[in-house]
Amino acid sequence: MTDRYAVIGNPIAHSQSPQIHAAFARETGEDLAYTAIEGPLEGFEAAVGDFRAGGGRGLNVTVPFKLRAHDMADELSDRARLAGAANVLKFEGKQIHADNVDGVGLVIDIRDNLGVALTGQRVLILGAGGATRGVLMPILAERPASLVIANRTVAKALELAGIFAEHGPVRGLGYEALGADGGFDVVINATSSGLSGAALPVTAGLFGEAVLAYDMVYGKTWTPFLRLAREGGVGQVADGVGMLVEQAAESFLWWRGRRPGTRGVIKELRVPLE
Repeated sequence: MTDRYAVIGNPIAHSQSPQIHAAFARETGEDLAYTAIEGPLEGFEAAVGDFRAGGGRGLNVTVPFKLRAHDMADELSDRARLAGAANVLKFEGKQIHADNVDGVGLVIDIRDNLGVALTGQRVLILGAGGATRGVLMPILAERPASLVIANRTVAKALELAGIFAEHGPVRGLGYEALGADGGFDVVINATSSGLSGAALPVTAGLFGEAVLAYDMVYGKTWTPFLRLAREGGVGQVADGVGMLVEQAAESFLWWRGRRPGTRGVIKELRVPLE
């Protein structure tokens, strides 16, 4: 019997996840079907219940439901607990298990696919929202020399840094303090500016020493962040397509016990930025 999986979000029509998991199933020979579900904003929990009742085995969870997925789980991984959000659920009997593999996907893409080590590097993350919180632990596990969180609201950056401080050299500050903070080797944009097209309150000079500028948003165009990085002379820029595929592979591994290859899928999905 074919096992059922899906991604749930709102909106969801743009999701590449069904295409990615179909490729994974073909490669591994796993008998599964993977679809997309547009979850009602006021009925996420009911939609999850309906999917389980229909024989669903697991869900990827995307915006705006990651916090609610975390809250409805019976068992949380350490990553999901610290992130305060879950992006993958697994159903076993009456239990809902939750994990957060966003950060693992990001690290694998930067380290293995793009060839940029995070160990010993000075890392800057722009934004202090849920996207940042979900990736901090895997980045800190790579033992960077420093990890700075910059945010418009300084208090949010400081709060987040305080939560994760015991796990590595992380601190928070406001954007206005970046000019005096020294250089960075890797700069990651975890804000929604790539979706909204809004400019970030930083200058091209921020990227003077960076070897990589990475926008967690993916698409077919240069985001404001990536344009600024190109203006600043960064040698390598990337959007979040690789992160998307790698976190999908981690989900597949958690559900099926096998990790599919990712390079071919990333090559298929990644398009030249325009």
